[in-house]
Amino acid sequence: MATNIGMMDSAYFVGRNEILGWINDRLHLNLSRIEEVASGAVQCQMLDMTFPGVVPMHKVNFAAKNEYEMIQNYKVMQEVFTKLKITKPLEVNRLVKGRPLDNLEFLQWLKRFCDSINGGIMNENYNPVERRSRGGKEKSVKGSSKISKSLQTNNTHPPPPVTASSKPTGPKQARSQAIGGGSNSSAEVQALSKELEDLKVSVDILEKERDFYFSKLRDIEILCQTPELDDLPIVVAVKKILYATDANESVLEEAQECLNESLGIEVEEEEEEEEDEAEEAGTRI
Repeated sequence: MATNIGMMDSAYFVGRNEILGWINDRLHLNLSRIEEVASGAVQCQMLDMTFPGVVPMHKVNFAAKNEYEMIQNYKVMQEVFTKLKITKPLEVNRLVKGRPLDNLEFLQWLKRFCDSINGGIMNENYNPVERRSRGGKEKSVKGSSKISKSLQTNNTHPPPPVTASSKPTGPKQARSQAIGGGSNSSAEVQALSKELEDLKVSVDILEKERDFYFSKLRDIEILCQTPELDDLPIVVAVKKILYATDANESVLEEAQECLNESLGIEVEEEEEEEEDEAEEAGTRI
């Protein structure tokens, strides 16, 4: 199983639209944004489809909105990882924030992992809608319907009599305030919609920029693997940075030291050659 995948793997070049299409096709969903999977429920069901019976779907909450609810889904996922001996770390604190890039990277890994099981062939007997109905979403929907029914029951009771102290004193003023509040709400919705559109554009730009730099790094890696260049000092230094597992400043320092040492040796050799040439010229004079 492909549990450990390097950042230069082709899995991380899979685009957002392809990932969403893969999820929607397999789980019969209609997701349009990567942020919609931040709760971890979709990832749990993808694992449930790949390893039937391993994921306790009754513990998965598809209606999770708050971070503490999402964290419960990731606890379920971590238990599944432990059962399957998957060593991929779950960065829950970053995933529950709903940031597109963090969730996209995890989904890219998940797709590669699921595709590596049985050649990515989908289980034809798996019914994603039926399996979801056993999770927390249906329970929450039933609970909300009960609440709404109770509210309707309460609304059937006659309202309490209006006393002199509770009677509104300014109907025109209240009406104008309600109208003003409605216009303010409409303006807020428009502002939020515009902000959302701007964020989508920013995300698309970031994804294109990310793919661009990944392709550049891949080209550099291929060039460094050329046998004729493999032992060059600059190539050795670049490989130290390229294959570093952690974003650590010491890696850059080590690469610089390695390069400086090799260049220093070359400078000393050039100085010795110049001294020898000067001595030979002196003896001739």
